Amino acid sequence: MASSAQFEGKVALVTGAASGIGRTTAMAFADAGASVVIADILEEKGLAVVETIKSRGGTAAFVKCDMLSEGDIENMVAETVRQFGRLDCAYNNAGYGGALFAPLAEIPNEQWDRTINIDLRGVWLCMKYEIRQMLKQGGGAIVNCASSVGLVGYQNLASYVAAKHGVVGLTKAAALDYATQNIRVNAVCPGTIFTETAVDIEAAMDPKDWQDLQSAIMASQPIGRVGKPEEIADAVLWLCSPGASLMLGHALAVDGGVTAR
Repeated sequence: MASSAQFEGKVALVTGAASGIGRTTAMAFADAGASVVIADILEEKGLAVVETIKSRGGTAAFVKCDMLSEGDIENMVAETVRQFGRLDCAYNNAGYGGALFAPLAEIPNEQWDRTINIDLRGVWLCMKYEIRQMLKQGGGAIVNCASSVGLVGYQNLASYVAAKHGVVGLTKAAALDYATQNIRVNAVCPGTIFTETAVDIEAAMDPKDWQDLQSAIMASQPIGRVGKPEEIADAVLWLCSPGASLMLGHALAVDGGVTAR
């Protein structure tokens, strides 16, 4: 974990921060001393994260933001600066988790468009406005959330695979565009991570089907277990820290060895 004061005086923005990896990362930034903006379309849950951070002695604010709305994204960055004066670190984590498993030729058009628009176009728009602010203030660090399937193929999930490969490519291009302007852009590529989404899936499935799914997931993990949100948060904070000062345009796999196969 980051030291308790590593991000003291810094301002961090986390999208999709009302739950899961985003929530855990936002809390980690706050615990490390940063003022944190919780951005999410889920207002009630986002405000609850703010209250949790404040109850732990941290500083946080909520901004409602729909990744399908450029206006919302522009306002998200503007509101971050209005409340805290600057933007030092951004973790573009928000994504679409509703993609159905289906062969490419059976993917509904609306699913393809929604996945690409949230997971890829949304990241581009976030960086567009984050970078404009970072240029004004002389630098910053951005981490985009890709996925282990942004590094390899995955059967029956073409829209998500395409979007996350796009995030990796976008990360590399942006990193080169601003390499000499003190803006570092990297990506983190999580593998299978146990979040509350998994709890919701378990509740919706037949117990035997859930056990079969669990067994299949475990068999696919070289490390023998799934990841924890805290392990992704640690990677994000490190990529935003001075300790990663030479990291630029890198897609960091945090996946228990899945992509090493």
